[in-house]
Parts: sequence; structure tokens; C-alpha cells
Amino acid sequence: MTNQPVLHTIDYATFLSDVQTLGQMVAADEWNADYVVGVGRGGLVPAVYLSHQLGLPMLSIDHSAKVPAFADELLAKVAEKSRSAVRLLFVDDINDSGGTIDYIRRLLSTHGCEPDNLRFAVLLDNVRSQASVDYRADTIDRADDKRWFVFPWEAVSDNAAIVAEAQSVPHRLA
Repeated sequence: MTNQPVLHTIDYATFLSDVQTLGQMVAADEWNADYVVGVGRGGLVPAVYLSHQLGLPMLSIDHSAKVPAFADELLAKVAEKSRSAVRLLFVDDINDSGGTIDYIRRLLSTHGCEPDNLRFAVLLDNVRSQASVDYRADTIDRADDKRWFVFPWEAVSDNAAIVAEAQSVPHRLA
């Protein structure tokens, strides 16, 4: 039997506060982004908010759909921008296992990306993730915290769909 996930809904006020925290951290840094890059699907909403807060244009990629033309091919173009001294702030909702961030970094590196022109920001950062981020609003420790986080844009989904998505990664629930 698959574990029943403990769903933890993040309310809008918390989300907004976390985005504002990220924006303040980014603004206080000496490193200045030229673009915010939303990582689909979970990073798109916070990226839009950060784009407005920081007064920066936004680009987006969709890693979650696994459609090369909307992720891999766009990342190759993003890597080209970084070689031209354009600074890119990638935004995602959660850095859980680190798989998405590691994938993005590897693909960008393959295309000659300049790593000094990249930063990563997340609302929620697992301290045990295999990937590090530059900015985080909050942290969790997956060794102790097995909740499945439901962000405001996900809360409109059918509860069964949320549970099914959580159960698709059982190692995060155990």
C-alpha cells in the first residue's frame, strides 16, 4: 500500500510573504539579474511575482512537461544569453531532491553557459537536496519533514490529483 501523504497547504499570505522575502534577498545582493526565468510548472507563478517586484522581464522554460522544445531547446538559448554577460535568476517553487536544478545546470553547462551569470531562488529549500540554491525563503529537512506542500496555484486541483502526484514520488513521503 502506498503511503497516504500529509498535505500541507501554503496559504496565499505565506506565499506572498515568501516571494517578498526572496525579492528583498535578490535586491540586496551585489549580483544583479537581467531576467527572471520561471521553471515550469511550479516556478512560473513565483517568477511572475518576482519579475514584477524586481522590475525585471521574465522568461520561462517548462522542464516539468518533458517537451524538449519548451525546456532543453530554450535552455540552450538561455545558455547563449549567459555567454553574452546576461544574468539570469532561475525561480522554482521547491528545491526538494535537487533533480530539476541539477538538470538545468548540467544542460546549461553543456551549452557553454557562464555559471557566474546564474542564480537560483526557491520558496522552499530542502537542506538535504543534492543541489544548492542562492536564495530561499524557507527551509525544510526531508529527514524529518515528509509533508507534501501544496502551493496556492496547486490548491485549485482536485484533491485526488494532488495525492496521486505526491504518491508518484514515494521516497519523499516515507
